[in-house]
Amino acid sequence: MTHPAPAAAAPLPDRVSPSVLVADDDEASLRFLHDALEALGARVTGCSDGPQALHAASSRPFDLLLLDCRMPNSGAREVLAALRADDAAASRGAVAIATTAELAPPLRAELLAEGFGEILLKPCAIDDLRRIMGLTPAYMHQLPVLDDAAALLASGDSATMAALRQLLQQELLTLCNELDQLRVDPEALRERLHRLRSSCGFCGTAALSAHVVTLQQSMTNRPTMVETDMARFRLALVQTLQALDCHLPTPA
Repeated sequence: MTHPAPAAAAPLPDRVSPSVLVADDDEASLRFLHDALEALGARVTGCSDGPQALHAASSRPFDLLLLDCRMPNSGAREVLAALRADDAAASRGAVAIATTAELAPPLRAELLAEGFGEILLKPCAIDDLRRIMGLTPAYMHQLPVLDDAAALLASGDSATMAALRQLLQQELLTLCNELDQLRVDPEALRERLHRLRSSCGFCGTAALSAHVVTLQQSMTNRPTMVETDMARFRLALVQTLQALDCHLPTPA
């Protein structure tokens, strides 16, 4: 199967340590997140309440914000709303992750609509944090194009995984052909990215999933990065199609 040639993308950054702000009023959670993220290569700053987190994120540029939904004085939602409303805030455009011990479906939808790139359910594992770290430009290029273990866990068995990946392949081919048109229709592009994000989760397309989230974030909060993130997304799209070609069974 022939795919479009990858569009020229802005060069990925050299391997550097992402700067991460972790805000959590639970001492044990804060310690675990701090130490685990450092073990994954991040430079981590910890805060124990909302006002501290807002001050730190307003004063210093972070690549990633992990904000607990329930903290004294203000939680993740209040901190992010204040940060996004302040044009002078140093981390106004950072990728934000809401952390919580309880997550009802309506809350997840609300948090995503309010600008969070992902929701991290506590307690979490190192692999969860590695996936979250993959949303930062400094770490994203280390993600696998296809993660079979994650796909098997999400789909349940290899036959279902293969069937879902075949459906994803068709979805990605269609998207390749329509991407230029979607670029001038932001609402339609947002809808397609939302649907694609779900498909990526079931198929273990780790790198593409991270680029989807990053492009969603830039369209909402970092307009100056949209062209760069779009080019990187297009490249990840083609790379994923090429990897799927190699992994899917050949029709009889």
